[in-house]
Amino acid sequence: MSLGRSIDHWGTNPGDAIDAALKAIETALQELLSTDPAYWRTGQKKDLLERLEKLQAQQAALKLRVLASAGDIAEETGAKDASGWMRAELLVDKAVARSQIKLAASVAKYDLVATGLAEGVVSQDKARVITRALDKIETNPVASSEDLVLAEKLLVDYATRLTANELRIVGKRILAEIDPARFEDAEAKALLAEEERAHQKTALRVWDNHDGTIGFEGVLPVSMGMRFKRLVEAYAQPRKQQLVAKGAPLPPWERLMGQGFARLLETVDPAALPRHGGDATTINVVISLEELRKDLGIATLGYDETNGTTITAAEARRMACNATIIPWVLGGDSEVLDAGRGSRFFQPIQRKAMRLQQKCCQAEGCDMPPEWCDAHHLEPWAAGGKTDLKDGALLCPHHHRLAHNPAYVHERLPDGTIRFTRRP
Repeated sequence: MSLGRSIDHWGTNPGDAIDAALKAIETALQELLSTDPAYWRTGQKKDLLERLEKLQAQQAALKLRVLASAGDIAEETGAKDASGWMRAELLVDKAVARSQIKLAASVAKYDLVATGLAEGVVSQDKARVITRALDKIETNPVASSEDLVLAEKLLVDYATRLTANELRIVGKRILAEIDPARFEDAEAKALLAEEERAHQKTALRVWDNHDGTIGFEGVLPVSMGMRFKRLVEAYAQPRKQQLVAKGAPLPPWERLMGQGFARLLETVDPAALPRHGGDATTINVVISLEELRKDLGIATLGYDETNGTTITAAEARRMACNATIIPWVLGGDSEVLDAGRGSRFFQPIQRKAMRLQQKCCQAEGCDMPPEWCDAHHLEPWAAGGKTDLKDGALLCPHHHRLAHNPAYVHERLPDGTIRFTRRP
């Protein structure tokens, strides 16, 4: 009777030992999963998380060892590597599978990294960072084999004290740490080349989702990217602080950042922007007289419906408070009945005066600080309102949208606050 492939020619059955070990792991995991961490002591939770982190590294070490010797799996399926089998049997995306196989081959080259993984002191993420740094050193014409050995030792040591991102930063300049005199110039040149490549990769793509939103994605050099991130966070944080102070639940951070970005765009002073197309940067809003008279009118951003984007007349009026906007009112046969004037921001001195007078958002019950409010025209600018203190009120972005929303009416109370009421 044959036991098949699980028996080798030496009469042993290594499959049995592997199966027994895996079953023991599975049984232990099931026992842990059957308990509820809500009833664990704090010390037990901390101990479990610490030990699981180590076990995950060891599990990764074992998996990478197997993948490094998985040529027979590829040979059995007639594939280039085991990624095809992983896609078909394990439902792992091919790109992910190939990334793991590539990491397995890299780890197999570096004994200290492999040992760190097996001991649980180097995570899989850190192993990937270290091997990438070492692979670059290996192709560096200035670095020697001794430099490579020392770099591996130092990076594995750093891995016990740094996060993967921190380790990535150290990995870029590890040669300068080994021999500053020899590698600092080379590091500076490499950094300069990296920055130049980053500028070449700079890109921005914007598209209309046709659902009331605009989508965009882009790539920035790290210096500009971090500056952009800090600017957006500056506008997102006050919203978060206001919600926390009121005890309200926080929305997802991505939404706060999106609102912060929108706020950043709304506060850009058009006067400071470069001239575009022979004229100062403006937004043209085209609206028919019929639509203008409706509570729920429709306007077009641009010169025509073919090349423009439609918005509500209410949104156009709200934009008029915060952007340079030229309204074009059309009659029949696209006859221009009125070419409006470009609106302007409340001037800095006016905003300062409004802050002194009004202290916060003027909506009833709202205490958003004045620094994060819009200067709103109580008499709509599009209806002839003037940009002066008597006609100005500070409103937070939320209440500013309500002020231009046809579903709401608002009135100024004797104490100067503004009450919003939903239309019946």
